[in-house]
Amino acid sequence: MRKISGIKQFAVAVCFAAISLFSSGCATARHPVPSDLVGKAHIPNMPEVRLVSGESHTRLQESLLVSVKQERPEDFPAGPGGVKTYPVLAISGGGANGAYGAGLLKGWSKEGSRPIFKVVTGVSTGAIIAPFAFLGKEYDAELEKCYTTMSTKDVMRPKPPLMALFGNSLTSNKPLAGTIAKFADKKILEKIAAEHRRGRRLLVGTANLDSQKFVVWDMGAIACRGDVELFRKVILSSAAIPVIFPPSLFEVEADGKRYDEIHADGGTLTQVFALANLFEGMQDAAKKLNIDPSKVKGNLYIIRNGYMTPVYKKVDDNIPSLAERSFDTIIDSQGVGDAYRIFVFTQQRGGGYNLAFIPPDFKQSSKEMFDTEAMTRLFNRGYEDAAAGYKWHKVPPGFDASKKPAR
Repeated sequence: MRKISGIKQFAVAVCFAAISLFSSGCATARHPVPSDLVGKAHIPNMPEVRLVSGESHTRLQESLLVSVKQERPEDFPAGPGGVKTYPVLAISGGGANGAYGAGLLKGWSKEGSRPIFKVVTGVSTGAIIAPFAFLGKEYDAELEKCYTTMSTKDVMRPKPPLMALFGNSLTSNKPLAGTIAKFADKKILEKIAAEHRRGRRLLVGTANLDSQKFVVWDMGAIACRGDVELFRKVILSSAAIPVIFPPSLFEVEADGKRYDEIHADGGTLTQVFALANLFEGMQDAAKKLNIDPSKVKGNLYIIRNGYMTPVYKKVDDNIPSLAERSFDTIIDSQGVGDAYRIFVFTQQRGGGYNLAFIPPDFKQSSKEMFDTEAMTRLFNRGYEDAAAGYKWHKVPPGFDASKKPAR
């Protein structure tokens, strides 16, 4: 969920008002999940492939615990006292700014200290990067190609005015669906499935707009099922900026009946996510598997595809310019809040905290929403920063560890 500037700004401002007034009920007829069944809903015959935030004792939580048993001893060797510290990568949303994270990953490979991650998570543009990052440096060239050759026409196609006015989005994301299909093929799924069986996990987040709940999808479990279409659909919906792109409808089952859910950009609820709260209520299950939670730690790496400090920009006194800047401000502020939220979790739970983001000295200008030249410059900056040895931020920007909270 990021820049709107590549779309005709006037259309954005006018259609926001027009859609709210005239288009209610004009899109796809729906059969939504009743509120009391939200926690029970699952993809038919696939209860293991996702988790709804706030729900516990799910198949996905159990899968995370089982992953500790699936791994080989040499994959993640225990340290002093038998403690295992797992590298975890969380990749944020950010639209075209995902080029920075893509470049940083390739530069990190060049520098030589990039680990094999136990878990990789992604939201929005991070959901597109995540499969490449999960499979390792062998896919850096594919990742670079994706973020240095992509243009707006590879992501979206404007809809005719009446379709935009009375439909569910201003543009079609069929071009993006085609882009995702090019890399998310059966061969990739087979490799992801193999890593899943070795105890590694690839997770992607979407927003259920009906329930306003964050949904975590186990992409490795989907890959093990060989469901290419579902795999692609989850990534597409995670990157579906509401109003700009159409949401995705997922057929689900609850209490033996079929319903549908409407999902959009995971960044609607959070810009980046780690494993916080995913293990809630699973202590008993861990004991049954002889897993001691005190012996399991995470070394978390967060790639924030955006700025973490205010960036000056002249704003014109008109609705399109004000709307664009307001959206950017809300999203950037949300990203900072997420970084602090995850930091608090690591402080409480233990483990490492490492944060990367676009440096404030990098000034970007784009001619369109996905400007190939601008994305290439940003990719190159990410690559250079990491290849030289990225100095990961150990606390969120502005955090002063010397100050103690007032009592």
